[in-house]
Amino acid sequence: MARPDRSIADFSAFPRLRTLRWLLVLAVITTMAAPATSAAATRRAAGAYDGVWNVVFATTHGNCRSGYSVPFTVIGGRVSSAGGGRVSGFVNRAGIVAVRVSVGASRASGGGRLMGSYGAGSWRGIITGDYCSGTWQATRT
Repeated sequence: MARPDRSIADFSAFPRLRTLRWLLVLAVITTMAAPATSAAATRRAAGAYDGVWNVVFATTHGNCRSGYSVPFTVIGGRVSSAGGGRVSGFVNRAGIVAVRVSVGASRASGGGRLMGSYGAGSWRGIITGDYCSGTWQATRT
């Protein structure tokens, strides 16, 4: 195989190769910056639902009382109790919410969606020994 007389460095004079080299450098820089940018966007989006939400529960099946109003707190996409009981859950960037609640021997889980300052969904659980399910509506206070 014949060896070329010119070195690889001489080919950098060609405009097309220089352009490809800069595109490669730009691609590497963009790839390195993307995770930080998307993490910041995720934090901002998760914070879109931050605040105290007043949630009203209605029972559609079972012998559980309807009309309970419970405050929940959302901070950075995490749902917690703003009153009594243990509450855990999350809200994603699209507003999809999933929550678990326990107070004494009663437990329930629910899901739904938040949009702006309003939300709605369904729940089910065991409340004071009765299997119940229903709907919920939330407003940001």
